[in-house]
Amino acid sequence: MTDVKERIIGAVPVMSDNDAESFWEIIKGQFRTSWDDIEEDEADETDLQMLKAIESDPECHEFTRESDINW
Repeated sequence: MTDVKERIIGAVPVMSDNDAESFWEIIKGQFRTSWDDIEEDEADETDLQMLKAIESDPECHEFTRESDINW
């Protein structure tokens, strides 16, 4: 994750509700894409394995920071 994204994420929890609403309006005005505009891909084998693990393994709800992932 870039430094700018981390700063944005860090700023949100300390914003007042009014500031957060104003910020959200800026985001909506700048980025007009809706969920309906995003194409859906078919799940591949890795996706299906992850979904199965989510449903059956209570330990699988552990998240990894993007910086720790080897691309």
